[in-house]
Amino acid sequence: QVQLVESGGGLVQPGGSLRLSCSASGMTFGLYHMAWYRQAPGNQRELIARISRDRDISYADSVKGRFTISRDNAKSAVYLQMNSLKPEDTAVYYCKAARTTSAPGFWGQGTQVTVSS
Repeated sequence: QVQLVESGGGLVQPGGSLRLSCSASGMTFGLYHMAWYRQAPGNQRELIARISRDRDISYADSVKGRFTISRDNAKSAVYLQMNSLKPEDTAVYYCKAARTTSAPGFWGQGTQVTVSS
């Protein structure tokens, strides 16, 4: 079955950087659109970055210019490089895989990112 495992979260000071990874298994990775979402306490889960199977990329305005999404089909992995982190970036970060933009897709278990001094 499809499994997505996120890693790389942690505690970082404001202005710092983290690189999240999401490793996929049980799927033909290159056929899937991949995305990163995040959910802060009391908030809805929000889409922050997506990369299509054709490598078209888009970002939420809140992270544009600071975060970079990439994928490595040979490793069945998607990454999120996060720079200039702010306290408001604190959330659980999830990756999602979907065959189409409207499909419910598959989710990982999430990784906690905390930005605090």
